[in-house]
Amino acid sequence: MSKGTEMKETGTNRRRFMAGAAAAAAGVALAPRPAGAEGVRAGAEGGCLHCFSKPLQWLGYDALAETLAQAGFGGIDLAVRPGGHVLPEKAGQDLPRAVEAARKQGLKVDMIVTAITAADEPLAERVLKTAAQCGVRVYRTGYLRYGEGRGVGEELEAFRGTFAALEKLNRTCGITGCYQNHRGMGELNFGGVLWDLHAALKGLDPRWIGCQFDVLHASAEISDSWVTGMRLMAPYIRSTCLKDYAWTGEGKRRLLCVPAGEGAVVWKRYFELVKELRVGGPVSVHCEWELFTKEEQALPEAGRRAVALRKMKRECDFFAAQFTKYGLTAG
Repeated sequence: MSKGTEMKETGTNRRRFMAGAAAAAAGVALAPRPAGAEGVRAGAEGGCLHCFSKPLQWLGYDALAETLAQAGFGGIDLAVRPGGHVLPEKAGQDLPRAVEAARKQGLKVDMIVTAITAADEPLAERVLKTAAQCGVRVYRTGYLRYGEGRGVGEELEAFRGTFAALEKLNRTCGITGCYQNHRGMGELNFGGVLWDLHAALKGLDPRWIGCQFDVLHASAEISDSWVTGMRLMAPYIRSTCLKDYAWTGEGKRRLLCVPAGEGAVVWKRYFELVKELRVGGPVSVHCEWELFTKEEQALPEAGRRAVALRKMKRECDFFAAQFTKYGLTAG
């Protein structure tokens, strides 16, 4: 059971929120957001950094929202997946609660993370419709993997079919799906090198299916070629996630997430490209480095919240300063 299910909620607030959500859903159905390829390249709008909720999985919805608001974030990139803050089978009940808790703290929930990899999954449509009704604009999909015994070309055609079906479902629900380029999941991982992801997305409508561009994984997977990869993917980038990394170990290297500015990501080049390519969409900061020392992990919840707040605020401040430096607005 997710921690948020333990929260109390008045019937009046619940009805008021759901009424507003229903109205928003009706608006989506009648007039989808105009965000085609031209919208993707029109630059970021709004003005907030979301924070991926994964590192604070141990907090309920109210405490999560309070902590991230105090850290300076403007939104929550909420995990709506097995083991996440919102369980998919409870999305209809718990996602509105989580969004309402965020909004009480002045936070947006423009983006969520799911494990959805196919349009015909039993809970996919229910989760996506609920998310759209709550005002969520984009969701991250789950990951795909190459199978054994088929050629790469045949696999890409299969993945293209998967994305085409998701595009159709997303259009119906009024929400955009984003596949994150991600390395480190073995030799059968799809989308780590960007070229295969582009091949599977090419020709599909980026208003409804696209990429969540991850500069850490692009840089770590294809080295300096990540710049070319980002240029290639630009028309399909519908959201972005920000985090830094370093290599550790001798012999077989291991990727280690580190605080922003302390690793290998060339942030100057990245933000120059964001500005040049007019990359828009919601932005998620991933605080995936080790949040607590062994001693800090043993602290009571209030103490751990204080530690998390201090460290995550530093991350938020770093990226807020980058957006200001390069004259950008986090969307």
